Amino acid sequence: MEDNRENLKKILNESGDYSVVGSLWIEYNEEKFFGPGRIELLQHIDETGSISKAAKEMKMSYKKAWNMINELNSQTRIPFVILKTGGKEGGGAVLSEAARDMIVYAQELRMRFQEFLKIETNKFKKDFFQTF
Repeated sequence: MEDNRENLKKILNESGDYSVVGSLWIEYNEEKFFGPGRIELLQHIDETGSISKAAKEMKMSYKKAWNMINELNSQTRIPFVILKTGGKEGGGAVLSEAARDMIVYAQELRMRFQEFLKIETNKFKKDFFQTF
């Protein structure tokens, strides 16, 4: 491992302006289940009460938003988005408490992940750019 680091020191730029980065999402049966895009969509639905308005705010087609919601709802025992039928006040959509709980959990997970990336960036810089 030490020889490997010495070789890498010779090929990395001396500026040391490197960062360890990564993407984070939760998978279910090897398919994307919960990540930044779905969290944002759910938050917009929560704010607007509408899948259509949420999709517009994200510059996403209604069909794509609808498919994301259907996938989310099919991957859980409790639906994340509950549809309200039309009528005098029109239809709409609301988030279940399960969705809100999952958003909070995912945000906490993201903070831990960001901390991990920060630690690994510092370790990388220490391994390759710290002078003694």
